[in-house]
Amino acid sequence: MNQIPAEMQAIIAREPGDATVLTLAGRPVPAPGPGEVLLLVHSAGINRPDIMQRQGVSKPAPGVTDVLGLEACGEVAACGPGVPDSLRGQRLMSLLAGGGYAPWCVARVDHSLAVPEELDDAQASALPEGLFTVWHNLFELGRLRMGETVLIHGGGGGIGTLAIQMAHAAGARVIATDGERGRLDALRELGADEVICFHDTDFVEACAAFTQGRGVDVVLDIVGGDYVRRNLQALAFGGRHVSLSFLQGSAVTIELLTLMQKQLSLHSSTMRPQTDAEKARMAVALRRHVLPLVAAGRVRPKMAQSLPLADAVRAHQLLESGKVFGKLVLKP
Repeated sequence: MNQIPAEMQAIIAREPGDATVLTLAGRPVPAPGPGEVLLLVHSAGINRPDIMQRQGVSKPAPGVTDVLGLEACGEVAACGPGVPDSLRGQRLMSLLAGGGYAPWCVARVDHSLAVPEELDDAQASALPEGLFTVWHNLFELGRLRMGETVLIHGGGGGIGTLAIQMAHAAGARVIATDGERGRLDALRELGADEVICFHDTDFVEACAAFTQGRGVDVVLDIVGGDYVRRNLQALAFGGRHVSLSFLQGSAVTIELLTLMQKQLSLHSSTMRPQTDAEKARMAVALRRHVLPLVAAGRVRPKMAQSLPLADAVRAHQLLESGKVFGKLVLKP
């Protein structure tokens, strides 16, 4: 284990803006508080909420570091009060309040998962935000069950690739959309039963054809905008619509009569504002229901690229290009 320094170089946004506002800056190495550990970060995942923070759309909660990064994999270097010293030296993959884009970060033990030995550090760092997000939205809010059909938009992204695998493992039928026709076969390999390139196929018609006119039970949407109205058309009676993001705008117009006549329900959430207790509860569920799938190879992150921490600007630019298939991570 490396000696713990007093200072480190970490990635912050010096002001709201595009990717070029990201810079390395000196920050104190954080000390773990009650229920926390200090991680020697081996790899950190990149997520769209990081972009929103960089743009100034969202901000860390009061008292949370300005260092970006909501997930990381690392080795426990020090334990805070109430944490058994036996954790020292273990590899954890952790959902963070912030601070992942750094050589060192603190993580709550109850928001952390033991890394299956089958995963390398980059793969492990690509999982926490996605696992928590997909579990909560698809299975808790969306109530997806075996035998149901789910429409997953943005199937080629970090969230989408995990959602396809988790839905498939749960025994659901999966329809996935993507904007790159060349990636559709890869989505099938992940477990999608039907794949749609949204540039040349009407997904509402495709969903109706796949379900023999019944419609899908759940929609997992990252697009927002006019997609919401069309998603409601694609849903079956009693269907559930779950919004994760709004790449085409957060303002939407919907027809309430459609919701009422089809008995539809709308749900939305983002992980960062969830209470610590809620995240801890989700972690318990993930350990029970999902980590065995990860260890067995049935759920794995689709890795796009691992870049040095100093290349955070390029990493954000790549993610915003929309051309990334899978997950980007940073290596300190």
